Amino acid sequence: MNTSVLQSPSLNLAGDSTRTLNYQRDPQNYITQLFAAQLPAIPTGFFNVHMSAGIVITPHWHTNASELVFVICGKVQASVFNPFSQKLLTYELVPGQAVVLPRGWFHWIVALTDGTHLLTIFDKPTPDIVYGSDFLRFTPGSIMELAYCVNGNAYENVVAPIQESVILGPPTWCKGKGQPPKGTASYKHYYTEHPQPQTYRY
Repeated sequence: MNTSVLQSPSLNLAGDSTRTLNYQRDPQNYITQLFAAQLPAIPTGFFNVHMSAGIVITPHWHTNASELVFVICGKVQASVFNPFSQKLLTYELVPGQAVVLPRGWFHWIVALTDGTHLLTIFDKPTPDIVYGSDFLRFTPGSIMELAYCVNGNAYENVVAPIQESVILGPPTWCKGKGQPPKGTASYKHYYTEHPQPQTYRY
């Protein structure tokens, strides 16, 4: 943050994260935001995300920022690919729990319950986002065939319906709403690896 912001005679230190709509799939699934564009004094920023069961914050990564996902209501399954271990890490989180998604690590988040509400908090006032949907739709079938020995024409036919960045999926044009991932019992709940925090009384 530029310290001149703090010296401005019109300095404002308060903001409303519900006023600026970032994206809306439908009335139950939408994202609002509070970043530097809305509150210049903010050194970080966040998305306020509301989701129904089976809706996914689609696969993506951030080139310039790490992300902290904090669950307020509902239950989510957050997955992130660790490029060092070449492993997919998946966590189920409930209210009060959080997961860190390091800068540049490919990740996605699935709502497991209706009425899910979470914050995705960044360590930059303006995060860059690269959506998997854009990677898929802009990579020519011929390159996929050359790189991975898949049928290039079949690939292009499969991704042809993706005509824009998909932020909360599945897209509204998809037949039926998505379902939560199967076999969630095989995923590690956060507290299977971490003890419950001690409760302190004040």
